[in-house]
Amino acid sequence: MSNSTNNHLIEVKGLDRSYKDGALQVEVLNDLNFTVGKGEQLAIVGASGSGKSTLLHLIGALDKPNSGDVIINGQNIHKLSRKAQGNFRNQYIGFVYQFHHLLPEFTAEENVAMPLIIAGMNRAKALSEAADVIEKVGLTNRKLHKPAELSGGERQRIAFARAIVNKPLVVLADEPTGNLDHGTAERVYDLMRELNQELGTSFVTVTHDLELAGKMQRQLKLEDGVLKRL
Repeated sequence: MSNSTNNHLIEVKGLDRSYKDGALQVEVLNDLNFTVGKGEQLAIVGASGSGKSTLLHLIGALDKPNSGDVIINGQNIHKLSRKAQGNFRNQYIGFVYQFHHLLPEFTAEENVAMPLIIAGMNRAKALSEAADVIEKVGLTNRKLHKPAELSGGERQRIAFARAIVNKPLVVLADEPTGNLDHGTAERVYDLMRELNQELGTSFVTVTHDLELAGKMQRQLKLEDGVLKRL
């Protein structure tokens, strides 16, 4: 894996995404160009339906652009095979969603360990690493509970632990505080900031929460398929 020669972790170049709706061609993203620095916290705001989640999925290679490139750590991820994209995601990218997407049949600790187990780590070691990260998010006493036994805020903090257990270069967060009360949302943001400072992890957060966005180092607004300074 070659590192970028500059301080950009992510480079988005000429990104277009549209889809067909009957006879109509609906433009979602139109020729987006921007960068994300190593260790930077970037917020992208916009109304519901503006394409924020689509953009996040393109950065994470969960969706394919009509044209354009996404380069992460020197690797053009849309030039990779599906399998190579999956390996890249598991190694370098963490995802946090508005809805936690925890697996209900597994404990919190097992959910957090899952990316490590998928990557081939010994199960006992993966569970030990997961326990360390769960301690970081302040939920050691809940690690053997299943998601249904956790509060909404606890589930979201476990989802954060899962996103960072493999020490990714970047965490892509989609409305991470959208379902949380104000106090829990503050706790989640504090956690993001701590991880950013401790691990140097970059964060790209899409949100309509202007208070959360305002705490990030940089803010962009997605409107009519293009990015503007907020």
